[in-house]
Amino acid sequence: MPAGRAPEGAAEGRRLLLSSSEERVVQRVLDDGDELLELASALIACDTTTRAAWDDPPRDEEKLQRLLAERLAVTGAQVEVWEPEPLGPGHPYARLGLDFRGRPQLAAGWGGPGGPSLLLNGHIDAVEAGPADAWRHDPFRAVVEDGRLYGRGSADMKGGLAGLCFALEALHRCDVRPRGAVVFCSNTDEESSGAGGWAAVDHGVSADAGICAEPTGFDAFVACRGATTGVLTVRGRAGHAELPQPDWTMGGAVNAIEKLLPLAGSLRHLRGRWQQRPEQHPLLSPSSIVPTVIRGGEWSVTYPDSCSLVCDVQYTPRDADAAGMGTLVQAEVMRCALDACSDDDWLAAHPPEWQWLDDSPPAEVRTDEGIVIAALGAARSVGRPGEVAGLDSWHDAATFTLFGGTPTISFGPGDLRAAHTVDEGVPVRDLIEYAAAVAVLVMRWCGIERRCCRGRPSPPGAR
Repeated sequence: MPAGRAPEGAAEGRRLLLSSSEERVVQRVLDDGDELLELASALIACDTTTRAAWDDPPRDEEKLQRLLAERLAVTGAQVEVWEPEPLGPGHPYARLGLDFRGRPQLAAGWGGPGGPSLLLNGHIDAVEAGPADAWRHDPFRAVVEDGRLYGRGSADMKGGLAGLCFALEALHRCDVRPRGAVVFCSNTDEESSGAGGWAAVDHGVSADAGICAEPTGFDAFVACRGATTGVLTVRGRAGHAELPQPDWTMGGAVNAIEKLLPLAGSLRHLRGRWQQRPEQHPLLSPSSIVPTVIRGGEWSVTYPDSCSLVCDVQYTPRDADAAGMGTLVQAEVMRCALDACSDDDWLAAHPPEWQWLDDSPPAEVRTDEGIVIAALGAARSVGRPGEVAGLDSWHDAATFTLFGGTPTISFGPGDLRAAHTVDEGVPVRDLIEYAAAVAVLVMRWCGIERRCCRGRPSPPGAR
């Protein structure tokens, strides 16, 4: 579809579902679609690859946030860009601690405060692009081809983030001002830890309800699994691999890799038990544990004296502890590994060690929550009907829901299966119609002033 046009037949169907003011704003989005693609392309051009380690230097995070801040300021929004204080060691989202130098957060308030408030959220970080020669195009240079916008982060989630911003711009250009406050928030560190969303909540960003622009295909993701990263370390005893070794009780070498294998097998069996439980969450896959990284050994002819296994553990809201966190699941995983040591004299005398690096908790919003009904209704009104669904991964919506008092769902353009892939892309039609749906959602949720008011905008987080 050409960037500035609605699909054939869509206009007539929309008029049956949209008010005259909503139709006017939607048409403005469609007419200005090329500008939306330019904004999404500019965001993709900013290298905001997520940190692989806590001390990785920043990239283009500040550049991207300043770009958004300038555009939002034109609408009359009150914009704040700030660097949060570092998270100290032991924080559940970053056990080793984390600082935000060069990685600012952004919050902007617009409209209000005469009606319900709405949070529009998106994360600015994207995963590693991998080898550039594996892509058909430069991953940081957006390309439109065969009706899709390609580039790292196009689906997850710079396309959706551009749509949120552009929806507010379209409302402003149509001289439509919401009665309730619209709180726009773009944060860092969703892909690495969830710490950026936490920093926003800690700063006071909140609203009566919210959406997060994950690529949901216009579905409403009302639930997500939590994620916690565990590192299992087994100790051995170094020795020459090509020499006969006495029993370990006589000082012989012990191969830490071999000692780890039965423990990894026990965790695989635990995953199977979780999958076979009779009562499961209706929208989410069962809790699971997946080994993702293994490290052991230093030399080809030396018995390894340690071996570590990194495990990604996902858990449903039903498996969370009373505080909504993953301590119960962590305890079950550690107990499973410890039980597997009982038949091995070395492991019984030298039990494995566990380190938990993070814990991003699960969350869910009731399927009859107002924001769920409103978001799906807005999508239907622009010809993109969706349904209630769940996210087997994790999203920032959980943080705003659990800790910010803002029931938040994920609702965005594109297919989640395109996220993190080589040649990541999102349909152009999705981006344009998503911006239109968000504009309609704002008008319906927040209400609109009968006459445009140019007074002082609401501060971020106003309810």
